Amino acid sequence: MIAAQLTWGLLPADLDPEYREVFEHLQKIGAVVEEDGLWKLHSLYRIGRLYLGRDGKGFVEAAFKEQRDLLIEPDFLGEAKRGDIVVAKRFLARRGRSSGKVVAILKRAHRYTLAYTARDEQGNFLTLDLRTDLPTTVQMEGISLNTFKLGTVFKVDIDTSDVLEVLGHLDSPLVDERIALALYDRHDAFPPACIEEARAVESEVTAAEHPDRVDLRDLDFCTIDPVSAKDFDDAIYFDTAAHTLYVAIADVSHYVPFFSAIDREAVQRGFTTYLPHKSFPMLPRELSENICSLKPRVDRLAFVAKITLDPATLEPIEETFFEAIIHSKFRFHYDTVDGILSSGYTGDDPAILGILPWLLPLQKLTEKLRAKRLIWGFDFRSEEIKLTLDDAQLLSGTQIETGTPSHSLIEECMLLANQAAAKRFEGDGDGIFRIHEPPQLEKIEALLAELAAIGLYVEEYDDSPSLIRAIQAEAKHMGLESEVDAMIIRSLRQASYSAHNIGHFGLGFSHYSHFTSPIRRYSDLLLHRLIKTQLAGDTEESGYLLRNIDPLCERVSELERNATKAEWDFRDRKFTRWAQERIGLFFDAEIIEIDEHHTKARLLGDIAGIEVHLQGEGVMLFDKIRLMITHIHLPQATIMGELVAKIEEE
Repeated sequence: MIAAQLTWGLLPADLDPEYREVFEHLQKIGAVVEEDGLWKLHSLYRIGRLYLGRDGKGFVEAAFKEQRDLLIEPDFLGEAKRGDIVVAKRFLARRGRSSGKVVAILKRAHRYTLAYTARDEQGNFLTLDLRTDLPTTVQMEGISLNTFKLGTVFKVDIDTSDVLEVLGHLDSPLVDERIALALYDRHDAFPPACIEEARAVESEVTAAEHPDRVDLRDLDFCTIDPVSAKDFDDAIYFDTAAHTLYVAIADVSHYVPFFSAIDREAVQRGFTTYLPHKSFPMLPRELSENICSLKPRVDRLAFVAKITLDPATLEPIEETFFEAIIHSKFRFHYDTVDGILSSGYTGDDPAILGILPWLLPLQKLTEKLRAKRLIWGFDFRSEEIKLTLDDAQLLSGTQIETGTPSHSLIEECMLLANQAAAKRFEGDGDGIFRIHEPPQLEKIEALLAELAAIGLYVEEYDDSPSLIRAIQAEAKHMGLESEVDAMIIRSLRQASYSAHNIGHFGLGFSHYSHFTSPIRRYSDLLLHRLIKTQLAGDTEESGYLLRNIDPLCERVSELERNATKAEWDFRDRKFTRWAQERIGLFFDAEIIEIDEHHTKARLLGDIAGIEVHLQGEGVMLFDKIRLMITHIHLPQATIMGELVAKIEEE
């Protein structure tokens, strides 16, 4: 409210009393000036939300798409913190990007910490920080905190130590969701302006209203997704005669204008967060699960990558992008497709019978594409663990999800589209790329030294890629493929987003971006907009989109990490509750980490993925052991155990 008032002008009498002091300060320093009876921000000043990069530099986000985000060096941040609404003064006559300093904090972001009530060994009441387990000050006006049950969790204002919200109690499994989301600043409910915009969007597509779009409704598109999926980003079709793949992606950019309320909220969320029982979407569900979702047997707007492949080399010989209307004929589940690929189809569904003549040849083609890709890229055997919860939100089972032929089919199609999108840009600040930096040879050599302790040796290699391949070959020979791949992944740099292309090491691609999931990733939505400006020759709009591309890439990279951390934190809390009911019981496990500070083991058995911090010495990496769960710590979601015995290999 105050930001809009100062931008467009206000009367002092209209000012909320809580902003009077900061307004008087802005008057004093000349940051607001009187024009035609209204007080408004001087042109040298900028109002916006502050966000911080990993290097400590800040950016005040632009209020209008014509502006660039204002760079704030660490020395000029003052007392401002990430997420605060600030007033910054622009520096004049400085080379490089537009920069400035924070001169006032209009509104704190209410950055918070989480704390819980406890007692120390002497029985004294205290409140502990949930992240660090160190004592912290918490206060609640008019209420003594020791009246709350021990283990009550609070959201606490960092600056004032005031309780902002009571999240629940550690004994309740329902609090795990609220803790995981709060720790990593993830949200469920959308602001009213977003909901209002979403409800104003059409509920169905009328083809006559889109005469300029390519009509592909006669093509037998289909989607292939998990059983639990509610939002369908992508649909595929393969023209066998022309050897042409159509990858149709939900046309989110048609429904979400740049700088709209939904867009502003999407760029704050960055990604959809997926928990086992619920998703927390980047876009309002009115869009993500309805008009944007490529549901079967309804018309939908799509942004299409059309890729024609050379039948002999499988290299793309033509790659085009265009807006279209599609009508997906069938929604497949991964398991259904895998069953058809392994045993054939004996049913009589006309939609499936229309799709299989192109889907089966496409699957064979994607097998060849994958084999070709792995000549330069890597195949890391990472295991994704899916949790199943009961009605009380307690862990009832896990399932290890590994790549199947149906997963690979879709993956290779998406990789083709993502590469085609990236190749449209020069890679020097004119697009958004998914990059993965090559590893430092020293780190891979340090990993090799660690593996030597278990008898895995590599003597001849030329560079990091050849060393990784040699390590993988030895691990396969020893039957330790997934274990060693997990260690290799930990030694590599994380993939991220950048406006400057350096390629993707893990995939072995020179050009790569994320184009195929605009419902759940902001990076893809931005890329759609950029390609559309190319197609329209709209340099002015592309200039707006690229004005703040560098800080935006940094921001979405951070948001991706936070979404993933929230998912991992929730998983670990469910594992810890499972272990709480099994203290004193014995389990077989495998040693997965050893360093000077701790030893970590992963339980073997029906429940996959549970890691235990181990007490006891004399073990080596990948040893099979017997351990006893000794205690757990719910606030930090950790499980502790004690070594009972080593299990000798037969």
